[in-house]
Amino acid sequence: MRDKNKTNYIEDMHSPKSAGQRVSDVVAATVGSWRFILTQSGIIVFWIFANTVGLPGLPRWDPFPFIFLNLTLSFQAAYTAPIIMMSENRQNQIDRTRSETDLAINQMAEKEIELIQAQLETIRAEGDESKALLKSIHNQITELKKNHN
Repeated sequence: MRDKNKTNYIEDMHSPKSAGQRVSDVVAATVGSWRFILTQSGIIVFWIFANTVGLPGLPRWDPFPFIFLNLTLSFQAAYTAPIIMMSENRQNQIDRTRSETDLAINQMAEKEIELIQAQLETIRAEGDESKALLKSIHNQITELKKNHN
């Protein structure tokens, strides 16, 4: 009987995700992409350029040492890391369940292979007995032919 906390990984993969799971998957996929890294790098370069050199018509809102930029990146990291960990934990649970299912299937296959091997051994033994019986009958027929002549 299966533990109610352990489900088939196929069921896990196809079961509806909660809103939090969907959000964590989207955040993990987005933050873990080159598109995000390049976009964020571009924003940081623009931020630093706009606040050091300046842009016409745009005030310098975060002068060096860029405390607001630092605060913004810290805020992003503080929320992004746990959200990514939630997605990873869910994926780890799916992987763990998949491994347990694979193990159970492999154990069943091993038992079936052992059963087939036992059946083959029985068939081989019966074949050996049949050969011995046929050889005995052949010998008796040969003796009878000799005695009859």
